[in-house]
This record gives sequence, structure tokens and C-alpha cells, in this order.
Amino acid sequence: MRKLSLLALSLVFLLSACAPNFEKQNETVQTKEKVEGKAIIPKYNISDSYYRTILPFEPGEARGLVVNNINTRYDLNEFEMGLMRIAQNSFDTEKYLFREGQEIKEKTIRLWLNRKFTKGQLKDEGLKEADNIGLNPVDTGKKGEPSSPIYLAHILEHDYLIKNDKGNVSLGGVTIGLALNSVYYYKKTADGDTFEQKIPHSELVREGKKIATEVVKRMRNMKSLKNVPITIALFEQASKSSVVPGNFISYATVDEGSAALNSWEKVDEKYFLFPSTAAKDAHRDDLTAFLNFKQDVEEYFPNYNGVIGRAFYIGDQLQDLNINIPIQFYGKTEGIGFTQYVTGLVMEHFPKYLSVSVSVTSVDGPEALIVRKANETEPFVHIYQ
Repeated sequence: MRKLSLLALSLVFLLSACAPNFEKQNETVQTKEKVEGKAIIPKYNISDSYYRTILPFEPGEARGLVVNNINTRYDLNEFEMGLMRIAQNSFDTEKYLFREGQEIKEKTIRLWLNRKFTKGQLKDEGLKEADNIGLNPVDTGKKGEPSSPIYLAHILEHDYLIKNDKGNVSLGGVTIGLALNSVYYYKKTADGDTFEQKIPHSELVREGKKIATEVVKRMRNMKSLKNVPITIALFEQASKSSVVPGNFISYATVDEGSAALNSWEKVDEKYFLFPSTAAKDAHRDDLTAFLNFKQDVEEYFPNYNGVIGRAFYIGDQLQDLNINIPIQFYGKTEGIGFTQYVTGLVMEHFPKYLSVSVSVTSVDGPEALIVRKANETEPFVHIYQ
């Protein structure tokens, strides 16, 4: 029998994780960072896919910059979570603790995200020569036409801490995400129209790797980062109009105490919008299953506004499918009946190895959430009160 849960909304967070490990108790440890003090390691680990976060939580140095520099909220989520997935290739979730980046300061990141300036431009910006450390190319264009695009949009740092036998916690490794523009947006005048320039993928990769080499070199000149292992990854942002996120394209590791990047590893991940021409060309069979599901939804309920899916692939294998169904309901019982019907369609149309989540929404907000994790026989269904 399918389970229908009317539990508190706070439980929904648990749905995205695997079976939790509740064996360990909260642990108080001694930090060995710049300012020594006590910290707490949470006793609950909700999934082997996540790191435990040391408490009290410390916001990242560049936390306020990411919203302005990343094109969409989809990119924002994927940039953070995708970087954590890549980190797992170097830093074991059982061994390391997570902390938002504290080592590269906000002012430094701001300066790194600038273009390189000519002497005249430095004067116009009110900057000193010591501040001329931008990682984007100098703009020598005339009349508002840039001579080159801005490649680097944002730098994200994640820190991984490790506990020794004496209960002391210290920095054990760092991952760096470089968000790169696939489309460069610019204005010819301050209040003029916005123009866009598509950046070829090969050019984006070439420039991203050059920037990565320079970032690692600079990190090794910082006392706290002189010796720790580093993983650095390139993220290709989607356009501002995209309804699916961009994706990481490659990463490289740097050994402890070295400034040389090891060979670049390809990240074979991508998101597709269902339905779309791109999905039809690349994954026809998966799209057909989605379209059959969509058709059955439409036959049952004529007041729908469209069924949209975001499909996440690793290689050619579909891993997760997140579906959104915006609908106008006329009563709560109608919503419950619709949710029960859609739950059956999820079990009928999609293979067991696939994780599927369906969000049913109305003008009043979320109405229902259906989650069928991979290889599970029963879905979790939550009706919002």
C-alpha cells in the first residue's frame, strides 16, 4: 500500500537523502584554525552523499557575491551541490567535515573577478597597481564594444576539515569552483540595452584552465593554503533564460605542497529540459516515457498549465527526474485525488532504477510532493496543509 504522509513540512528535507546514519552522538572537538575554539560535529549524517557540517556554521567569505554573479537559481544550486559531488573524489564523506570557504577573503575574490586594467583604467576605477590582479582579460575595446568577453563569473571555495586522534580539527583540503560564462552579457552604455555574446565551448575550456592554473599558484602563496590538497573544477553556466542549470565540465587535483595541476578529468554530467528538442535528439526513449506520463496527466485534469521535467544525466544514464506540475485546484479533496492519480502514473511510467520527484503547485503555493527513490517499491507522498 502506498504511504500518504501528512507529517510536518520539515521532514521533507530528508527525502533527498539516502538512509540516515544515526549511530553517532554529537561530538565536541577542538579547532586548530586561526582562532582556536570548540566546535560541534552533528551526530546525524542524513546521507553518505553529504558531508557533516561543523557547528557553529560559518558563512563563506564570498557568500554575498554568488547571487549577483550566477545567472539563475538553478545554476546557483548546481554550482554548490555539483562542487560537493566532485569533492567526494578526493575527500571521503566519512573522514572529512564540510565548512564554507574561509581562506580566500571576499575582497580578494572581488579583485580576482575583475578584468586586468590598463594604467588609465586603474585611475578611473580608483584602484592601486597592487589591486590589478583581475583574472579576466583587459578590455581595450572602443565605444562600448568589449575587446574580449568576461570568462570568469564567480569563484566558490569549499573547505574540508579533518579530525585527528586527539580530537583536534584542522583544514585537510580545499575545493575551488570556477563559474565560467557560456554567454557574456554587456551594455554599450550604462543605461543602454543589454547585448550578448556566446562564448564557444572550446574557448571557455581553454581560458578556464588558464585561470585555474593561476588561481592555484596564488593559493599556494597563502600561508594557510601552502600545503593542503586542492581540487579545482570548471563550471559552465547556462544562459540567463535557461530553465535548467549548467554543469561542471572538468576538474583537476593538486597534490599536497605542489602548485602543479594533475591531469584534467572530464565530468560527464548534464541537465536536459523535458520536453525539448535537445532531449529528443539525445535521449529519445527517456523523453517518450515522460511524454506518455504528461499525456496521462492531461487526460485526467484539463486545468493544467504544463508539465515540465528537469532530467539529470551522468554519461548516457538518466539519474534523476524532477517534474513540476502547476495546476489550479478548486478544493483540497480534489488535490488529494489528483496526487493519488499522479503517484500511480509515476510508478507505471518510469523504471525502478530511476529517482523521480514530482512537485504539484498552485497559485497558493506547493500542494503536494511525490518522491520515488531509485529501486524503492513504495513512493513517499506529502500533502501540504
